[in-house]
Amino acid sequence: MSSLNARISQWSGCAAAQRLLFSLIVMGLVVSLPAWGQINSLTKEEMIKYTAANPYDRFPDGRPKVPDALLEQFKDMASEELMSAGRGGAGGGGGAAPAGRGGAPAAQGGAAAAGRGGGAAAAGRGAAGGGGAGSNQFTDGWQVLHPGKKLIGRAVTLQLMPTRADVASVDSAEWRAKGNTGALNHQQALDVLQPGDVIVIDAFGSLAAGGIVGDNLAYYIWKKTGTGFVIDGAIRDLEGISNFDMPGYYRWATPPAISGLMVTGINVPIRIGNTTVMPGDVVFGDREGVNFIPPQAVQRLLDEAKITHIHDEWTRKKFDEGKYKSTDIYSRPSDHALLQEYNEYLKQRLAGK
Repeated sequence: MSSLNARISQWSGCAAAQRLLFSLIVMGLVVSLPAWGQINSLTKEEMIKYTAANPYDRFPDGRPKVPDALLEQFKDMASEELMSAGRGGAGGGGGAAPAGRGGAPAAQGGAAAAGRGGGAAAAGRGAAGGGGAGSNQFTDGWQVLHPGKKLIGRAVTLQLMPTRADVASVDSAEWRAKGNTGALNHQQALDVLQPGDVIVIDAFGSLAAGGIVGDNLAYYIWKKTGTGFVIDGAIRDLEGISNFDMPGYYRWATPPAISGLMVTGINVPIRIGNTTVMPGDVVFGDREGVNFIPPQAVQRLLDEAKITHIHDEWTRKKFDEGKYKSTDIYSRPSDHALLQEYNEYLKQRLAGK
């Protein structure tokens, strides 16, 4: 172990090399087959093992399949509501007093968001929700294709790294040995997309690597999934992509096509900003940023976010009456009668009335 630490120390000046070494070490430790044979993807058994908390059905490859009915409920949500729910800030249901959301801000994942890829845009601040680390993971600092369109779906992940010839050759050989045809490139991940999927690409925030997708592949993603994309890196043909009525999140826009990158994982754990994204996570993007929600946290977050939504609704109704000071109503009613009124309103709304 000391020799391993020494080797990592020698590489401390090279972020890309650290990421590559980390991936190789992890894959070598957690799988029973040779590490190089597993760099492309998780087996079905491994997928199930690492997403064992998933309470829903699965795709044939083991990826969690959060029901469409639950995805539909995210359409009326906002990142602020989900983050408040993740912190437990919405309070309990059925008569519980609304907890204030104006208190301590959510923990920001680290002091300052570090740019990656030679001065790349802020990598995003990860905020782990309550009820266990990672129950609601949020990243910001994105360029947003259409701010008025929300992005909702199930994550299909793609990990890209700077090309290294010796690694890429073994990687490609293993890909072909598994019976795959065609070159191992980023389009292979796009070809596994299904309706309701969201492609989430870890390109380490790189601008120099060029646009990961242009207007043709973006159009394919849109038509294949009905959703959009999250690319921690660059896109190209922005003029063309902006004509498509699809949501998209990216760090950069640049004319050159993708170059100098190799695929090191399809439907594997990836890093986006300061969050870890797993295949099958629910992806929720709005004007403020992108959330990656583990399947086991979805129902709880939806329930608690709904309470936050109802609290906001009631608060604005009271403000509309024009007879209260802000402190009378927000963030918590100061009068016992108002508190009882809110609790009754909450009870009725949760009952669907």
